[in-house]
Amino acid sequence: MTATFGERLERVFAEHGRLCVGIDPHAWLLSEWGLPDTAAGTRDFGLRVLDAVEGNAGIVKPQVAFFERFGSAGFAALEDVLASARARGILVIADGKRGDLGTSVEAYGQAWLTPGSPLEADALTVSAYQGVGSLAAPSALAESAGKGLFVLAATSNPEGSALQQARTATGTTVARTILDEVNAWNTEHSTAGLGSIGVVIGATLTLADFDLDIAPVPAPPVLAPGFGHQGASVPDMRSIYGALSNGVIVSESRSVLGAGPDGIRAAVSTRAEDVRQVSA
Repeated sequence: MTATFGERLERVFAEHGRLCVGIDPHAWLLSEWGLPDTAAGTRDFGLRVLDAVEGNAGIVKPQVAFFERFGSAGFAALEDVLASARARGILVIADGKRGDLGTSVEAYGQAWLTPGSPLEADALTVSAYQGVGSLAAPSALAESAGKGLFVLAATSNPEGSALQQARTATGTTVARTILDEVNAWNTEHSTAGLGSIGVVIGATLTLADFDLDIAPVPAPPVLAPGFGHQGASVPDMRSIYGALSNGVIVSESRSVLGAGPDGIRAAVSTRAEDVRQVSA
């Protein structure tokens, strides 16, 4: 029987901790690493990040846009990075923020979540602007393949708060509506432990402002950007997320990648230990 994404994620937590290292080949980072701002440069960057992560942490999050800007060559580079991560046993969250409805969103799910696909990842970030129900097809595919989704709920960018804190006709915030619908899906499809459909909630936010200070069972995985460069502190993780803390994935990119090719392995090791201490 195929393990659920929630079960797989719990194993990663137990074996490697909760640190997720972003693979974000910004043009300026490629330059600092002595790499060309080309598809080949993004490939080398991604593989070097995997070298640093292997044995130190268990999750990476490639930002698809930085590869996509080079067209087909960029996607080929990303395919190599994804394949290398799978071979090393590193869990991959593809940060693609895909969202649509009907056959279109189903095709996105097939691209990123189908076992054997060139772009196969373990999970995908998705947008529910058309409603969480519009994600039924990729959710079903994720369940059957042991994959996961992370639905944008309350993001760390300041301009997102007006929409995400807006009240729906039922009186709940948009962010809370998304979390409630994700929780309903997990309740129906999960038996214990973490659910397989998660949410993105920024670490720089006050959850009560979005009506997200709740304790759902099963707990959803929470992809938590905002630590490090954006200002959130790892020791504050439990006070930030409260009852949602058990599912939190601490996502860091620039604060780790900025250590450069010679310092990144030590930076990942140190940061992973910091996160383990807080999560214990």
